[in-house]
Amino acid sequence: MSTSHKRIWVGIDAGKGHHWAVAVDAAGETLFSTKVINDETQILALIDTARERADEVRWAVDISGRASTLLLALLATHGQQVVYVPGRTVNRMSGAYRGEGKTDAKDARVIADQARMRRDFAPLDTPPEQVTTLQVLTNYRADLIADRVRLINRLRDLLVGICPALERAFDYSAAKGPVIMLTEYQRPAALRRIGVKRLTTWLERRKVRDACGVAAKAIEAAQCQHIALPGEKRAAKLVCALAHQLLALDERIKDNDREIRETFRTDERAEIIESMPGMGPILGAEFVAIVGDLSGYRDAGRLASHAGLAPVARDSGRRTGNYHRPKRYNRRLRHIFYLAAQTAMMRPGPSRDYYLKKRAEGLLHTQALLSLARRRVDVLWAMLRDKRLFTSAPPVTQAA
Repeated sequence: MSTSHKRIWVGIDAGKGHHWAVAVDAAGETLFSTKVINDETQILALIDTARERADEVRWAVDISGRASTLLLALLATHGQQVVYVPGRTVNRMSGAYRGEGKTDAKDARVIADQARMRRDFAPLDTPPEQVTTLQVLTNYRADLIADRVRLINRLRDLLVGICPALERAFDYSAAKGPVIMLTEYQRPAALRRIGVKRLTTWLERRKVRDACGVAAKAIEAAQCQHIALPGEKRAAKLVCALAHQLLALDERIKDNDREIRETFRTDERAEIIESMPGMGPILGAEFVAIVGDLSGYRDAGRLASHAGLAPVARDSGRRTGNYHRPKRYNRRLRHIFYLAAQTAMMRPGPSRDYYLKKRAEGLLHTQALLSLARRRVDVLWAMLRDKRLFTSAPPVTQAA
């Protein structure tokens, strides 16, 4: 019969198809090591096995994303405590254990042992339905934007092989009219045949903004080249197909953005977040999807550290006061605060005044923006803590 322990730690190396679980006791001895299919029945059997071996079970995982969603949901349903051990920590600590090989069982053993020895790992809780929905929508939006960038790059590359002047004439990532034109006219000869007047009429029927200007620039580019390049016909067909795909993708992004705005504005904090200059519904939704209800952050400094806006010391010997940018932080969260600061800096107000102040102190543009982003973290934290909207004038401090 197995001996019952007071407390054990179970480390799980999570994966899409299966997980590997290793349990250790207070002395660090392995109690069991097993492969678990990512299935509700097998995960429930693992939970029952661990609870039979000890009065208290502490769980640790190395992935908090979609691969471990079912695992974390079942653990939360059964009242189990789960902490997150970063993969970077697992990778570095693996070198301190015997053997050079890397297996799922060894990684799970390291996760369990680290959770046993350390008490500073962040606990994992199942996020609310609204936060989970925003995570799905914002992640999907990031994929759509990446697909759009790839489509535009392919389209421009093909256009260079047809007419370099036409490729240079427009910014196809920002203007919809030139993309609509490419669904029908891609070759210089075809553009010259239709002429400015008929092309303008064709574009106006499709409700293109500034149809006359688009037509004039396209015909001017076509007049610069009278030779037909090799493979032009086939490349033109591919450009036509890519242009149709790009227009369809823009509609999908528009629908996704609308759904993000509607979901985000059902949150009670949406009005507070949007009142801050530079924080629109899209950035606000991504912020909520990453930080949740802010319960995982003790103060504004922790939030700034997670966003990579709090410099870390790199002192050695007589060298003191040497600060560098951290290496472990959430890149997306940093990008959110950076974009918001950049937008707010362009308009008159306290954000622009602070930016100009830092520039006057000798900071570069990027340094001044990061400094502004760090300051805005404190402001946003205070706004959410006090549940008050943003105002240009600082709040009046009341006497105790």
